[in-house]
Amino acid sequence: MSEARISWIRRGLFVSATVFLCLGIMREEPLTVFVKAVNICLECIGIG
Repeated sequence: MSEARISWIRRGLFVSATVFLCLGIMREEPLTVFVKAVNICLECIGIG
């Protein structure tokens, strides 16, 4: 593949990753991940 084509593929992947990251933040996914992590940690030490 040519360097120009690889460059466009990289740019496209970067843009799509940024879009999905923003969509996840808008859907409050970091909060969901944090809650699950806290529950797992509490179960491991026997509190939850």
